[in-house]
Amino acid sequence: MGGSGLVIRDLSVGYGPVRALRRVSLEVPEAAVVTVLGSNGAGKSTLLRAISRTLSFHGGAVTEGGVTLGDRRLDQLSPDRVVAVGVSQVPEGRRVFARMTVADNLRAGALGGSRAGRPKALARVHELFPVLAERAQQRAGLLSGGEQQMLAVARALMAGPKVLLLDEPSLGLAPLMARRIADTVREINEQGTSVLLVEQNAALALRLATRAYVLEVGEVTLSGPAAELAASDEVRRRYLGVVDEDAAADAETAGGRTLGRWKG
Repeated sequence: MGGSGLVIRDLSVGYGPVRALRRVSLEVPEAAVVTVLGSNGAGKSTLLRAISRTLSFHGGAVTEGGVTLGDRRLDQLSPDRVVAVGVSQVPEGRRVFARMTVADNLRAGALGGSRAGRPKALARVHELFPVLAERAQQRAGLLSGGEQQMLAVARALMAGPKVLLLDEPSLGLAPLMARRIADTVREINEQGTSVLLVEQNAALALRLATRAYVLEVGEVTLSGPAAELAASDEVRRRYLGVVDEDAAADAETAGGRTLGRWKG
């Protein structure tokens, strides 16, 4: 893959003796949205940390495989250099600098990008998130949860990334705010930024993405076009809360027969 496509190939990660990822491979084409689904502990956040080279902060390390952006290997770079070459991560939990102002949070995010690109990046995030322009001098810790998530995304965009790594952007948000964040992610992508999205809200993620991967206990167990996975009985049952109606009807009938026997 050329250009700015992100490629993860045969990636294995360990936390000491514990293997968290086992030969994971996936691709994020240029200007695409790709999502990674999976239950808690599947390795989704570990995958993003491996890409952004922040694993060592959490006691982890890549033991096999590699990550490339276009023709550039990321697995040999420091975290700040990963940002500089075009990959920014928005961590889970809206980790803004609470005591700093909104404007200072954005300036901090811009440190990873080029100085010349900062005015354009600031104009972009203010267009995407007008409330951040209105509250530029307010402390980030005083923003609502949804506004803090906007700030976390905006801060990552200030570096002008080619690829944005999003870890659970809808976590803890009310449904309306989650939809607003999703709409913004779609707009960011339409402006040309690729997105790798880790999201517990599988229905939201599959609507946004063009391709999806399912992680189970550190391994990719399913992958394909997002629309195909959304129609998969297994994905619908495990991640979308959709019950197989025929199976449910059979179970109900069988249960009725059993109840009848007990009554008899």
